[in-house]
Amino acid sequence: MGSRVVLDTSPLVALIDRRDPLHAWAANEVKLLKPPFLTCEAVIAESLFLLQNVHGGSTHVTGLLGDGYVRLDFDLGLNLASVTALMRKYSDVPMSLSDACLVRMSELRPGCRVFTLDSDFKRYRRYGRQSIPLITPVS
Repeated sequence: MGSRVVLDTSPLVALIDRRDPLHAWAANEVKLLKPPFLTCEAVIAESLFLLQNVHGGSTHVTGLLGDGYVRLDFDLGLNLASVTALMRKYSDVPMSLSDACLVRMSELRPGCRVFTLDSDFKRYRRYGRQSIPLITPVS
């Protein structure tokens, strides 16, 4: 099995919203990557909110989940202490719940890469010191 991809809100929204300035980039990247893309409930909630005014946006997100193309693969209850510690550490950013969950997911999955458009991930560190391998437009 190749390295896993942990999916953030920003490329998911860009993929679905054809008006997004990075839609073409996200669509091209997805063709180069192997699904399923792993994510958390917080990313899905953010995506549904951001796509609420995009025709078919929420149906597209739930369809990707239903098809197994995107897979929920995180238990916040089991990782609450770590996620809370990350949010406290990066309170100056500030770090969102979804970002903290994705950083924690990267800690739990050696070899994974986070697929994001969020430049804050260049500041975040897993295990407090390791940079996170990213898939971004400007790597």
